[in-house]
Amino acid sequence: QVQLVESGGGQVQPGGSLRLSCAASGFTFSSYAMSWYRQAPGKERELVARIASVGGSTNYADSVKGRFTISRDNAKNTVYLQMNSLKPEDTAVYLCNANHWAIPTRFYWGQGTQVTVSS
Repeated sequence: QVQLVESGGGQVQPGGSLRLSCAASGFTFSSYAMSWYRQAPGKERELVARIASVGGSTNYADSVKGRFTISRDNAKNTVYLQMNSLKPEDTAVYLCNANHWAIPTRFYWGQGTQVTVSS
């Protein structure tokens, strides 16, 4: 059974930091590119950061470059999102996504974790 379980969300003041984790099971983690998306109320889901299945290459949305860092630990089947210098506009549900490197139609989603940036 495929599972992606996010954790680490919460409420933080502007300028603060959070580290999200996504624990994967039920598939060959190292064969999948991993991504973090976010969706704010009334807005479309947007890609925040992506890390390749091998090699570690990363991509970021312009809005988070220099503040967020995505990483993965294939031994632990886990992907992380370190979020620094958080802004109120970062408030959203953050969702983990796994996409097979060679089969674009094979992907999985987690349930999401809420991040709220507010004073």
